[in-house]
Amino acid sequence: MRPTIRRRAGRRAALLAVGAMTAGLLLTAPQQATAGPPNLLSNPGFETAGAAGSDMPSCWSKSGWGDNDFTFATVADAHGGTKAMRVSLTRRVDGDRKALVTENTACAPTVTPGRQYDLSAWYKSNTPDVSVTVFRRDTTAGWQYWTDLQNPPVSAGWARTEVRTPVVPPNTDKIAWGLSVYGVGTLTTDDYALEEVGAAPPQPVCSGTAQECAKGTWQVIPAQNPVRSMHAVVLKNGKVLLIAGSGNDIAQFNAGTFTSAVYDPANGSFRTIPTPVDMFCAGHVQLSDGRVLVMSGNKGYPSADGSIGYQGLKDSYTFDPATEKYTRTNDMNGGHWYPSATVLGNGDVISFGGLKEDSTGNVTAEKFSAAQNKWLPMNEVNQTWSYWGLYPSMILMQDGRLFYSGSHTFGNGTPGTGASIYDYDANTITDVPGLRNKDERDESASVLLPPAQDQRVLTIGGGNNERNPAANRITDIIDLKKPSPVYTAGPDLPQGLVDTGAGKRPQAGAEGKMYVSAVLLPDGKVLETGGGLHDRADPVFEASFFDPATNSYQAGLAADPIPRTYHSASFLMPDGRVMSVGDNPGNGTYNHNVSIYTPPYLFKGSRPQITSVIDTQWVYGDTQRITVNRPIAKAELIRPAAVTHSSDPNQRFVDLPMTVDGNNIDLNVTSNPNLAPPGWYMLFAVDANGVPSIATWVHLGGPSASAAAQEQPSAHEHTFADRLGPARENPAKRDSVPVAPSVAGCDRHYGTVNVCVPTRFPDGVKATAKARCEWLASHQYPRRLKVNGSDPLRLDPDGDGFAC
Repeated sequence: MRPTIRRRAGRRAALLAVGAMTAGLLLTAPQQATAGPPNLLSNPGFETAGAAGSDMPSCWSKSGWGDNDFTFATVADAHGGTKAMRVSLTRRVDGDRKALVTENTACAPTVTPGRQYDLSAWYKSNTPDVSVTVFRRDTTAGWQYWTDLQNPPVSAGWARTEVRTPVVPPNTDKIAWGLSVYGVGTLTTDDYALEEVGAAPPQPVCSGTAQECAKGTWQVIPAQNPVRSMHAVVLKNGKVLLIAGSGNDIAQFNAGTFTSAVYDPANGSFRTIPTPVDMFCAGHVQLSDGRVLVMSGNKGYPSADGSIGYQGLKDSYTFDPATEKYTRTNDMNGGHWYPSATVLGNGDVISFGGLKEDSTGNVTAEKFSAAQNKWLPMNEVNQTWSYWGLYPSMILMQDGRLFYSGSHTFGNGTPGTGASIYDYDANTITDVPGLRNKDERDESASVLLPPAQDQRVLTIGGGNNERNPAANRITDIIDLKKPSPVYTAGPDLPQGLVDTGAGKRPQAGAEGKMYVSAVLLPDGKVLETGGGLHDRADPVFEASFFDPATNSYQAGLAADPIPRTYHSASFLMPDGRVMSVGDNPGNGTYNHNVSIYTPPYLFKGSRPQITSVIDTQWVYGDTQRITVNRPIAKAELIRPAAVTHSSDPNQRFVDLPMTVDGNNIDLNVTSNPNLAPPGWYMLFAVDANGVPSIATWVHLGGPSASAAAQEQPSAHEHTFADRLGPARENPAKRDSVPVAPSVAGCDRHYGTVNVCVPTRFPDGVKATAKARCEWLASHQYPRRLKVNGSDPLRLDPDGDGFAC
């Protein structure tokens, strides 16, 4: 019998009622999880008064922020003993108030990194706007907000709330916590407890070779990608859509041959899909119903002499995973070759940048209405008339603003610091400082680090496709929760082997990579893999894990044996492995080999299993119950990939705080659709050794549910980029900006258009015909490239009309 879930307007749903008591799934109030005594809190029931002159009990402090009217009172209406704490908000514009464990050595309990703790309290409230809020003390940085773990429901009588913390991060020695009220109403609390979860988990037993358990392993599968794909999208059914269009092959374009393929990992097969237009270098994103919105693409290739550049399409389509067919939507307002695509908290999609039909830079913002299933007219979309470059990485922030991370593909020289926050409602752009070498972040990767609730972004590597220096090793990290966010230097990217045309050699000095792939993994780490030393050339064979908990890299992982530079993609699959496709170097060839990476966590013994999910249709603020076959340390939602050119701004890992009752786990779903935009997600359960389950697909929210959630206040957006500098002045209304035909870093005077002779050769290649021709030969360019018009690189000294 299908259970019924009680939902309340996008906020927390009450626990589930099940008609039959099968498999132990009758959902009553959660029982106390197994935790090690004693209660680590001092004065957990407010019974001991504070020091003389204090109006708060011992070891408790008034805490909160924002514009609101509030009262704190110690009252006799207690659950146990004689005292309880009452906090009321009578007016709220923003912010919260809470009684918080005092953040000092005497009162805040000591915790152990790597362990977990069960937090519980008894409460009464007449508002749903309550959260369990935790702070931690970093041994270097001091006290800081950690996370919100739960939204307890309204309760007129005493009720108990309990939730398990995530694994305590490294360098944390103490935590403090309390129940926050962030909506008008009253919250009374009593009898708090903090208990360490039982014994440490057993050490993993390696089920593979020592090498596999330390570094993972790559396999090149027998089947080859049948299309020259530029784009990869993991569909809600676990299959993978690979979009080629003309595949950067002008012969295919002239023949009108446009293709996509669907890969089925269940049987390792590919199915070629007819494709209506040239979706080469389009934008794409998953809509809330699981369809893929594909926007723009290639209307025309550059002219033979390069006087005309690429031209963007207005066309837009949706791809339905069920029918595996494309359906046309209405057109965009203009062409956008290389557009951004970011899904918003209400399910709408916003897009910026790219090249118009006439090869100029597009300054028009475009918005796709999920409710109307169409692109809106230009006059219904806020416009700053700003040029964001090509494939600008626009990441949705937890308050609905957009963070431009500074990553792009072709877009050097744009104004400002290289990174900024765009407020759509206010229609303002405000620069944020700290991004190093802003005009050498071309073809870098940016990811919202796990979990999304932390609001930190990592930017990795990059170069400059026009000047073509060696790609860099720079990584920068920004914490968007800070009042005035600023990028700070991260650790240098690990180095590997690079093939510059004369065989592999170790990287040296400051050599890094561009066209790097960054993949969020279910254990909370980021896999970076692939990339090249120069634009469309010199592949780097290296992979590493970035650990957000320690801000450090684990270097020396197994490396993909297949080069992965321009037009490559790597992405997470539902079984926890990573798939890599593509490579389209400047000589015009394409690598059809497909690689699969098995991370070390899959060699650490058996996986945990999600044995049941009561409902796969989730609503913001829900409590959802799953059962597992053995203890897990965390659960999360990971949004499936929609990646191209190192860019997937919608990739995110959303933590699901847990209330644990044996093998029954109640998951607390975020009430904020900006943290997890509506759509299909992979639900992973992960044990204490980082071993993930196979994902279960769940659908979160929908247009009506997310709209209802947005009407409610959200907890803990304080100190959230709210002290920015002055917004920059928006340009006057304009049609476009001029963009040089050489924006792609290719000199079109040589060979066919899908062959990219560098406008600037790498440093170390002398500016002579001999040296340049030797470089082209070592990189397997076609012999005797036709000279189209003039010979700016002096590759045809004998004047016979052919280079080299």
